[in-house]
Amino acid sequence: MQPTYFIFIYGSLRSGFSQPAYNYISKYFNLVAKEAKVKGILYNMGDYPVAKSTQENKFLKGELYCIKNNDEFSFAIAQLDGYEGVRMEDNELPLFVRTTTTVYFNNESVEAWVYWYNGNVTGRPIIECGDVIQFFIEQQKGS
Repeated sequence: MQPTYFIFIYGSLRSGFSQPAYNYISKYFNLVAKEAKVKGILYNMGDYPVAKSTQENKFLKGELYCIKNNDEFSFAIAQLDGYEGVRMEDNELPLFVRTTTTVYFNNESVEAWVYWYNGNVTGRPIIECGDVIQFFIEQQKGS
């Protein structure tokens, strides 16, 4: 099985957020596609949006990155796992899980890692645009 060196970013690590953590992404990963998408549903948790995988024809918008140096992938992804809350203490449920999914971009597709929310979204409103940046822009306009 071929290793996966791509990662799909849909949330606060996207370039549009200008978060300090984005510097980490850009240090270890090259941007492949600024406009990419995966099958997923974005939910409004009140203070922040989260995403869950779906088989439905609903898409989550984000960016596709590829590791710059394959030998650094294990280190780089472990740091992202820590940032995303994948590794927890004993008896704690991880906030997110990292799995592979198909990413669509520029009439192409590739398998990439993505972080899906691991909590309950029952009763939470769906963010129809599927875009975290657009969601925050709309939230600011509504304030």
